[in-house]
Amino acid sequence: MKLTVNGEAHEIAATTLDELLAALDYEGDWLATAVNSDLVHKSKRAEFQLSDGDRIEILSPMQGG
Repeated sequence: MKLTVNGEAHEIAATTLDELLAALDYEGDWLATAVNSDLVHKSKRAEFQLSDGDRIEILSPMQGG
């Protein structure tokens, strides 16, 4: 499946948002996710089905100032 993650094209076999995060080595409770500009809550990621062409944004906190 072709997905755009944080502006970069990916060809990936993941079918759910949870699987995508695992495949791209994202982990932790502090992630924020959006698919096609719609926020997806952590509790919904395991059941959230991805579709070919989806645009996913994954945000994680950064330290600094």
